Amino acid sequence: MDPSKVNIPPMKDLTIDNITENTVRINSQSDDPRLTYVLERLVTHLHDFARETRLSTKEWMAALQFLTAVGQICTDVRQEFILLSDILGLSLLVDSIDHPKPPHSTEGSVLGPFHSHEAEDMAHGDAMSHDPNGEPCLVICTIKDSHGNPVPDVKIDIWETDSSGHYDVQYADREGPDGRCVMKSDQDGNFWFKAIKPVSYPIPHDGPVGKLLKMLHRHPFRPAHMHFMFSKPGYDHLITALYIRGDPYETSDAVFGVKNSLVVDFHPADQMVAKQYDVGVGSAVLEYDFVLVSENEAADLRAEKSKKALEELGRRVKLIDGLPVPDVD
Repeated sequence: MDPSKVNIPPMKDLTIDNITENTVRINSQSDDPRLTYVLERLVTHLHDFARETRLSTKEWMAALQFLTAVGQICTDVRQEFILLSDILGLSLLVDSIDHPKPPHSTEGSVLGPFHSHEAEDMAHGDAMSHDPNGEPCLVICTIKDSHGNPVPDVKIDIWETDSSGHYDVQYADREGPDGRCVMKSDQDGNFWFKAIKPVSYPIPHDGPVGKLLKMLHRHPFRPAHMHFMFSKPGYDHLITALYIRGDPYETSDAVFGVKNSLVVDFHPADQMVAKQYDVGVGSAVLEYDFVLVSENEAADLRAEKSKKALEELGRRVKLIDGLPVPDVD
């Protein structure tokens, strides 16, 4: 790049007052307007954070060492950066921004670090978990659109821990996937399967994220839950979970995933349900109706909320594909 064509102030005599302007301008040469906007806001907020907190060199180095440790502990089955994002509330915030939900649709929740693409296809009514120590349960669900119509042929990823609170990928000697499956909704938008009742468990806390939680006097526990992920062309991708009412960590989830609309109860199977789904009378049953939003509905709502948020900030930006970019016209 020809230095004479870079439109920035002289890169010398930099001070607390002009370093941000210089950094933003030198980062603004990209042909990607979204990248330019994201970096401009990131640098501005980072610099303002440093100025506001009077960040010391010692603290800055400690932060860099912490992030280094977060990266070093990551493996194919452990994503400490996702965990860090989760415990800071960022994961849920980003999902809520990127996947806004109209009233009466199913809300999203956090993905968590233990989703796997190893799950096998499973027929309706089969058992997802083979943990002999887990309490069996039956899960019966429907999937509808925002107008109440059934949505067939939706791909559904489902995963949960075993009775000891561990996911299958946390076992080095596992023989294959367990406690997870993939299935599709039938022509009436229904799907059902057998599992075990979820239990509460601690997120991995033997690494840097766990040390941070300890320093903050926060516990590492998640309330009992079961994960679901829905995908079908034409519909907004949904990552969510169902949480069991009455769990001791229901109101203090370490990763901020619980929402009132996702808290559910088990009820005992009556004779009709027991016969239809081949379970014992009195078996634990969980029923839930999921509501998906179309891609167009989500895009319109995302653009509407983005425009409103930016108007409140008073920034000169415009929306492209529902995302803000600098308005330089």
